Amino acid sequence: MSMQSQIYDKIAEAVACKHLNVINESHMHSRGEESHFKVIVVSEQFVGQRLLQRHRKINEVLKDELQNHIHALAIHAYTPEEFSDKEGQTPESPKCLGGSKFDS
Repeated sequence: MSMQSQIYDKIAEAVACKHLNVINESHMHSRGEESHFKVIVVSEQFVGQRLLQRHRKINEVLKDELQNHIHALAIHAYTPEEFSDKEGQTPESPKCLGGSKFDS
């Protein structure tokens, strides 16, 4: 199973998503492997939660992947209303500055 699919499945299982997109952005970086991702998660579960709480939820779901496989993860976690207000648009991910914990 690809890392992208694994991320998707784990989030979908842990969060009741109205919309979920996992984008492999590894091609934009020098590493070339599945190590850089952007997730867009839209859920009613985020209503009343601060951004930090939403990010903590996703980070907890992907704890193993973050410790062992993923170098960079851009999280965009919205309520359905917030996502609608943004017309489904999300910011571009920042440029990677390197410094991978996986480099020797």
